[in-house]
Amino acid sequence: MSVRRFAVRTSLRTRLIAGALLLVALGLTVMSAASVGVLRTYLVGRADAQLHENIPRAVDQVAPQLVTDRAHIVVRMPSEMFIEVRDADGRLRESDTPPFGTSGRPRLTAGDYKRVDEPFTAHGTDRARTPWRVITEPLPGGDVVVLALSLEEVERTVGRLVAIDMIVGGLVVAGITVLGVWAVGASLRPLREIERTAGAIAAGDLSRRVPAADRRTEVGRLGLALNGMLSQIEAAFGARAVSEASARRSEERMRRFVADASHELRTPLTAIRGFAELYRQGAARSPDELDRLIGRIEDAASRMGLLVEDLLLLARLDRQRPIERTPVDLLAVAADSVREARVVAPERDIELTVDGTVAYQVLGDEPRLRQVFGNLLANAVAHTPPDTPIEVRLRPGTLGGAPAAVCEVADQGPGLSGEQRERVFERFYRVDEARSRGGTGLGLAIVAALVAAHDGRVEVESEPGRGATFRVLLPLD
Repeated sequence: MSVRRFAVRTSLRTRLIAGALLLVALGLTVMSAASVGVLRTYLVGRADAQLHENIPRAVDQVAPQLVTDRAHIVVRMPSEMFIEVRDADGRLRESDTPPFGTSGRPRLTAGDYKRVDEPFTAHGTDRARTPWRVITEPLPGGDVVVLALSLEEVERTVGRLVAIDMIVGGLVVAGITVLGVWAVGASLRPLREIERTAGAIAAGDLSRRVPAADRRTEVGRLGLALNGMLSQIEAAFGARAVSEASARRSEERMRRFVADASHELRTPLTAIRGFAELYRQGAARSPDELDRLIGRIEDAASRMGLLVEDLLLLARLDRQRPIERTPVDLLAVAADSVREARVVAPERDIELTVDGTVAYQVLGDEPRLRQVFGNLLANAVAHTPPDTPIEVRLRPGTLGGAPAAVCEVADQGPGLSGEQRERVFERFYRVDEARSRGGTGLGLAIVAALVAAHDGRVEVESEPGRGATFRVLLPLD
């Protein structure tokens, strides 16, 4: 199996432990080889030093005996050393040197006798082929003195060192294996937590997070990055869910808007068609009846025209077209709107209250701001009993931390329920389901759209039986 296939098919834990053991084994092998090499070199160097020390003694003993032409050469050397003398023809001269132990003797060739001055290695004649260090020294007349030292003890010493290195290395590898399994397991524990967290997220739990770890470690930085990514994913899914819910609500409002608009337009159209049919059938026999019939048709057409104008205004506001912005005196607009409401409903007690000494000047479209006040006052008049007082208040406030004008239209009518408060600014929404009070149902929706176009905010506070307060906040110029 190739290294790549092994890496693919095995776990990260196994690869880490195997890699660590491989490096340790390689390091121990290199150290052992280096130590064995150094020791062998040192011991062989000691053997060479002994040979260099003893070869002059051997020459000193052999040379005088060759001059006297003795038949047997007697040489006295340390017991661990082998010595022999060869004549010029390579024949071994007889000597009375004692035999050398059980290690045999070095196996030399004719060429070896000519290698003088520097020691060299030769194998022995025994079965083990024990290595020897050999040095030769030429004598006058062509004879050669051969001095050798067995490396059997050197090999045993090196062998013992190799055995010790193997035993210690095995123990070290075993210990590192146990320690590595524990250390890698502890290091990968956060990854298992990440795995479990990923499984929970895959099952749909987007709120799960990776346990925090030290950000100075790779796993800690990975967990931190994953948690950041998960937060963004959760936020994206949440925004998507909100967007889908908003889209469904918008679709529902659009369906309701189309149905209500169709109903509102159908009502005056039906009236116009009915009165026209009466006229065609000759129901208007006198000029007075004809005038009354035409008047009814004009009323229905006016109501339909007002509805169409309101729908067109909302359509323009929905397209977010910029409105005209000029300095507008909001106090003057409020005062004019109160006077107009008093003319329309003279029996009503409609008051204007102004707090503060600021100049209530805003940037906006004056006719549209008059429409905001007019619609709020018309709504209060239409949905409260005739003897209910209405108060218009103008005071300073804040909007988004900036100075703002606060305009309130408060009544003491029947008030609104919680559901009515939430839907009161929807298009075609009527508190009176029977539609007995007239109107298009777009007045407050137009107020909300116009205030938003002026970068403002509209609010309502109401409790059943405690009246209602509609509040408009507009940024001051």
